[in-house]
Amino acid sequence: MEEKPAVAHEAVDHGAQPVHHHHSHAATSRHGHGHHLLTVEDLSVSFLMYDEEAAAMRAQGDSRADRGRLGRYLHAPQREVEVIRSLSLSVHEGEIVAVVGASGSGKTLLADAVLGLFEPNALVRGRIWFDGRPMDAAALAAERGRGIALVPQSVASLDPLMRVGRQVEGMPRGRGAARRADAGRRRARRRELFARYGLAEEVARLYPHELSGGMARRVLLCCALMDAPKLIIADEPTPGLDLPLAQAALADFRAFADDGGGVMLITHDIELALTVADRVAVFRDGTVVEETSVAAFASPDTLAHPFTRQLWHALPEHGFVVTTEGSPLC
Repeated sequence: MEEKPAVAHEAVDHGAQPVHHHHSHAATSRHGHGHHLLTVEDLSVSFLMYDEEAAAMRAQGDSRADRGRLGRYLHAPQREVEVIRSLSLSVHEGEIVAVVGASGSGKTLLADAVLGLFEPNALVRGRIWFDGRPMDAAALAAERGRGIALVPQSVASLDPLMRVGRQVEGMPRGRGAARRADAGRRRARRRELFARYGLAEEVARLYPHELSGGMARRVLLCCALMDAPKLIIADEPTPGLDLPLAQAALADFRAFADDGGGVMLITHDIELALTVADRVAVFRDGTVVEETSVAAFASPDTLAHPFTRQLWHALPEHGFVVTTEGSPLC
């Protein structure tokens, strides 16, 4: 992927040219070292599935009595089911990009692709760059938990049988003195994170079931930040939280972005996302139909896609008006 020289690119006025490089920019978008923090281009994810209808037809036409149900699937033809298609988006340093779409639309599958997590029957096509480098599945896996960290959507991701301090610190590396030194470094880092996010030192000895919902969310964030990532993928981080806690959780991501990191915030709560994000990628039918700045949501006239305009009309402050341009987000 060719990158323009840093000086020339930084000279671009993103306020005057909100769309270039095949995607949108906010007025504050910046390209550290002359490239995007994350670029996803033309991503498609499909799965090889057994064609049950064809299998049933084949079984009906087979007169051998011993073929049975197992044989129906062993000899069934397979078909490719595409879940994500031709998806492109980007994340810049210092910004939050909200990927907004209906529940079950495949947003988590996008997160898995960026993290290099693929099911054995997955077919993945497209191109991903992270911090200016082209990535394959192995390279993405190597960045997982380090350069790219995940804040999962469920606090059930925490090990119920392990104290949360140990979970945040993780396993020290090396042997002997080097291992002890790394354990000390990780303990100090965990204490720093706990202090930053208002978690008392005593919390380190608690088990997940002893935490409140807000505490558990902050523990998940500390796990993600442990190895100082450049990019956080937050997958539905606010369900189950009341509004003050949800706003506090998003404020933590805002602080991370303001410090120079990037955040991909995956959510179906567009109203909440608009309070913290810099740009919005509207996800529908397995792809991004529009990627635009939050400022564009000031009016439906500045939104390009009919479905995005329909989302604007469906917001509470706009009267929950349902138009004929698309289906509402749910």
